[in-house]
Amino acid sequence: MIRRKAMTGSLCTATLGLLALLLPIDAAQAQTLSLPANAEMTRELHDASGTYAVPIGPWRDGEVDTFAAEGTVTRQAWRVAGSSLTTLQVINQFADQLSSEGFETLYRCEDAACGGFDFRFALPVLPPPEMFVDLFDYRFIAARQGQGAQARYVTLLVSRSGAATYVQITYVTPGGDAAAPAGGATSTENADDGALVAALRTQGHVVLEDLDFGTGAAALGEGPFASLAALADFLDENPARRIALVGHTDTVGGYQSNLALSRQRAEAVMRRLVAQHGVAADRLEAEGIAYLAPVAPNDTAPGREANRRVEAVLLAHE
Repeated sequence: MIRRKAMTGSLCTATLGLLALLLPIDAAQAQTLSLPANAEMTRELHDASGTYAVPIGPWRDGEVDTFAAEGTVTRQAWRVAGSSLTTLQVINQFADQLSSEGFETLYRCEDAACGGFDFRFALPVLPPPEMFVDLFDYRFIAARQGQGAQARYVTLLVSRSGAATYVQITYVTPGGDAAAPAGGATSTENADDGALVAALRTQGHVVLEDLDFGTGAAALGEGPFASLAALADFLDENPARRIALVGHTDTVGGYQSNLALSRQRAEAVMRRLVAQHGVAADRLEAEGIAYLAPVAPNDTAPGREANRRVEAVLLAHE
């Protein structure tokens, strides 16, 4: 659970940089920072009128202290291949850049000190494979530039997997200002909803990436979940189509327990679509297949995280 404090603000116009080999800063873009030349932006979500709960403390007593920053909210996932730097070295470079641009650090922590598993899963982290978080090796920083309604806030989450560094940048710009363009594979929230439907049509199935389940738990988080709204809209616009919801797990634990858990999660998604989105129950099916259809190796934490998912499968016309 996240505890939100009543305070409005905004997150930085910055696209932040990782260390050496930096691309040049464009002075025309307000406080734009840089990334290394080999950095790849793997995903970007954009909400022109959003709110982001900026963490300002660790996970404690079942929650994280936050405050609400309002404005244009953008989340970016970046991958830097072949990096030998530690997460500490990377976050130090970020902190130096932020300081040089006039940002004040509000909160900074590392894995266990942040709250480990609980802190990480209190954050809205983009899903793998675009973003990976090693629960035993991640760093977080939140910073502010300016004061009042025109203040800018930026949060960064840095981790590693194999030889790659993964960075999530979340920022909000005040007054509807657009985030600085960064190149790479981008999408807006609305475009992302469209991508979900497009994948459903072209591939026949799609992962519902924004769903929130506690570890080992079948209860679906409160939401709202954009993927379910998009799925409900698709069914409303296509009255002859039906959807199967299929739960998947990693390989931790036995087959029977994972089979039950995967089915229970699919059923929880089905109930939410019926209760909150008005989808007729006879247009949905729910099933689980445990760990029999992995999308990544189960011998790494990022791989197991990717394998824990619920997919929507488009059924044939009746």
